Amino acid sequence: MTTASHPTHHHAMGLSLHNTAMALGAVFLLVGVLGFIPGITTNYGAMSFAGHDSGAMLLGVFQVSVLHNIVHLLFGVAGIAMARSDRMARNFLLGGGIVYVLLWIYGLVIDMEGAANFVPFNTADNWLHLILGVAMIGLGLWLGRDVMDRTTRRSVP
Repeated sequence: MTTASHPTHHHAMGLSLHNTAMALGAVFLLVGVLGFIPGITTNYGAMSFAGHDSGAMLLGVFQVSVLHNIVHLLFGVAGIAMARSDRMARNFLLGGGIVYVLLWIYGLVIDMEGAANFVPFNTADNWLHLILGVAMIGLGLWLGRDVMDRTTRRSVP
């Protein structure tokens, strides 16, 4: 007989690794596309391929460049592709969350006007990276408990 060590209330709320990775992937795709739409991205004509001098601002708040938008599109494709299995979806959430926390740290330590800010980031991007990173790691751990239970569960005689 096997029993789960915790309730799965998140399933009752419609949250699953699949749905969460799929939804986040779709949001990243949407953000990547919106970054290429004048009006939604202000100062669109000032967008550069990369670099801190890109003047384009998604929603007038988040500094973007062509490279930044491409990264969002690729991250979205990865999320949707990895949503196919629980293990891959969990890896997307945890790995992506770690990447975003590292981007937050990177954004804190670089000179915003220097060559190291090649994506580019601004203060709003940095705070969003922290929130995304913590949320993705938290969701990966919380929703991924079922995956971990299935791999470590043993039958009790």
